[in-house]
Amino acid sequence: MTILASCAGPFAGLKLGENFLKERQIQIRKFDTQDETALLSASSAVLQDMGFNLEESETKLGVISASKSRSAVEPWQVGVKIFYALLLTNIPIDQTQHIKASLVTSKSSSGGFLLRATFQRIVVNDQQREVRWETILDEELYKGFFDKVSKSVFLEAQEI
Repeated sequence: MTILASCAGPFAGLKLGENFLKERQIQIRKFDTQDETALLSASSAVLQDMGFNLEESETKLGVISASKSRSAVEPWQVGVKIFYALLLTNIPIDQTQHIKASLVTSKSSSGGFLLRATFQRIVVNDQQREVRWETILDEELYKGFFDKVSKSVFLEAQEI
């Protein structure tokens, strides 16, 4: 009996990608607040403003998870599907994307708290099969999120 093994070895999946540090810089911001609960509260409010539904929240651990579902249909896919339908062939197209957000806080060694936000999406096709899992790395999304959290933390601190 012959067993084939990957040349990469059993720990290849644990290797950090070459863009790891850049991704972390996009996903993490430091907040000069001593109130972790207020930071989590402001963050969850921003997620809800962005259309997310909170799924889990554990303030003692500094963790929040949320999700939302949106259409994933691209106009060009519909055109291709119609073309193939004329040829009596059915091809799957993207239908829904489930977007997940995860927030984690941790105490900063220089004071305040670090907030890490990650956004992922799972794309499901019209045959109800998951076809893509990916981390969203849109810098504008993260910048907008952190800007809103920063404003919210400031307003809560000023009791406005």
